[in-house]
Amino acid sequence: MKRLTLTGSTTVITGAASGMGADIARLLAARRVHLALVDHNADGLAAVAAELAGTGATVTTHVVDLRDDDAVFAAAEQITSAHPRVNALITCAGSSMLGTLDQLTMEEMRWLTDVNLWGTVSITKALLPALRAAPAAHITHLASVYALAAPAGRIPYSLSKFAVRGFSEAVRHELDGTTVTVGAVYPAGVRTGIILHGRYAAAIDPPVAARAAAAQAAMYHTEPADAAALIVRATERRRSRTMVGREARLIDVLTRVAPSNYWRVMRRPLREAIDTTTPIA
Repeated sequence: MKRLTLTGSTTVITGAASGMGADIARLLAARRVHLALVDHNADGLAAVAAELAGTGATVTTHVVDLRDDDAVFAAAEQITSAHPRVNALITCAGSSMLGTLDQLTMEEMRWLTDVNLWGTVSITKALLPALRAAPAAHITHLASVYALAAPAGRIPYSLSKFAVRGFSEAVRHELDGTTVTVGAVYPAGVRTGIILHGRYAAAIDPPVAARAAAAQAAMYHTEPADAAALIVRATERRRSRTMVGREARLIDVLTRVAPSNYWRVMRRPLREAIDTTTPIA
């Protein structure tokens, strides 16, 4: 498959105000790839855009709550009006949620699904006509290692990311034979702060949630800039499946070898990260 040329065209990045989304924007702007940056955080978007001034890339910012379908489709119109050649979409927007099924409310679980899943679906659908109009285009969805393995205490996150995985594969099959290709990226252990700044069930004592989040974050080893470089490469090479981080590669193998019993291996190293019930002494 012919490699995708990003320079001179536009890449749309969701979740661009921080983390991997912002690092991807920095990498691409340095190569004079035009950018449409999407996030709900107006101040964060403005800061990233200001940082990219002078790179030679055209950068537009679009403050959007991805849970709002009307706002997403309106933003897509603004993007395609400002950027006549869109040939890549990278969906980095997402959040996390700690808590067991007993602790979580239906509203809390729906909130995370709206952000992680339906925001990905809506921006993809809204921009698909523009991507189809390009001579060649690629969509990169950030799934998660928790779209391969579902740990205890992460039901809404795994639920949403398994669904993103399924959505990505189904859309890839629908677009087979067209000029648009689709891939999913499975990061693990990336030091973005998503777990530390994510949400947790209101039923959890805040110090207990903070302890669990810190235990999870302590297991991360991959720097966001390194992950961003792998994601850009996967987009350029139009890969359908990319693991990011050593943990992701190990879990990918583990779930293939022991699809019914992988939790026996994962449970012990994750025990502190999934404990949202033991009180702080």
